[in-house]
Amino acid sequence: MARVLNTIGLIVGIVALALQFGLTIPASMEAGRSLIASIIFYFSFFTILTNLGAVLAHAAALTGWPAAFAHPAMHGGVAVAISVVALVYWALLSSIWEPQGLFLLCDVLLHYATPAIFVLWWLLAGRDGSLSLRHVAVWLLYPIAYAAYVLVRAPIAGEVPYPFLDATISGWTSVFVTIFGIAILFTMIGILALAADRMAARRRTARQRT
Repeated sequence: MARVLNTIGLIVGIVALALQFGLTIPASMEAGRSLIASIIFYFSFFTILTNLGAVLAHAAALTGWPAAFAHPAMHGGVAVAISVVALVYWALLSSIWEPQGLFLLCDVLLHYATPAIFVLWWLLAGRDGSLSLRHVAVWLLYPIAYAAYVLVRAPIAGEVPYPFLDATISGWTSVFVTIFGIAILFTMIGILALAADRMAARRRTARQRT
């Protein structure tokens, strides 16, 4: 079952990322960006980066490569991050963004399908009982670094990937409150992941004793 989920997750993730790339780059260039700027724009989305991480984690679980994504702590971190992708999209973006056609397909795949597949795989086979609170703190560095990148890039590029990070629309106070809220959400899901991982460790210990 684990290999089936990894294989499905890998295929769905690659297809979704490739399709989104094929849709985003031409649309971005039509909007006036250069090819390089369009590629940077594509990779400036937390959703894209996190789904790429999920694809690499699926690949590592199947083949052992890339080695950095084969570690249980990385699997836990990706599970947390991609859960945040789904929740933030549902809570903050789904009501204001109404994609059509292939864009809608990409949205469903990247925001709902890939998170569901990855988290299900992680719960069934990705946990090994090795996680600690230290890992939760390390995982939090990812969204913090991403937020810093977006805010530094904003005045240079004149754009942000998500409207809730646009200080020209909602003001800096709202932006920082939103970032803080997402960080709290990330931490809470990280703690839930830690609890789930420890349950796996207890079950493994119980099986060894019996």
